[in-house]
Amino acid sequence: MTARFNHIIIPAHAAEESAKFYRELLEAKSAPAWGPFAHVLLDDGVLLQFVRPPTTFSELHFAFLVDDEHFARTLASLISTETDYWADPQRTLRAQIRSEEDARALYVLDPFGHLVELLTRPYV
Repeated sequence: MTARFNHIIIPAHAAEESAKFYRELLEAKSAPAWGPFAHVLLDDGVLLQFVRPPTTFSELHFAFLVDDEHFARTLASLISTETDYWADPQRTLRAQIRSEEDARALYVLDPFGHLVELLTRPYV
């Protein structure tokens, strides 16, 4: 078996609030909680585990590949809820998306301040 990504622990000020944010953004499932974690389960079996950090963490960048329909639904939701999003990771192109050939991407901040990228085509 080749190595496959299984899970990541993501620092969050409020684990359940962050898990809810990702469940909605990624249209993902919840998973049973245990210990200090709130969970989100992606369709490919990857588990996102949210936990309140005991120390200060720097902000992280997560990128998720979504199909065109999911991207369109998310963009419409961000617009309707007046949630800030950007076309670039430096967050200089507010309320814009990146479009290149047949690919689109956007960036949004999660409740902890992590930068979340949604893209419709992989880079490689």
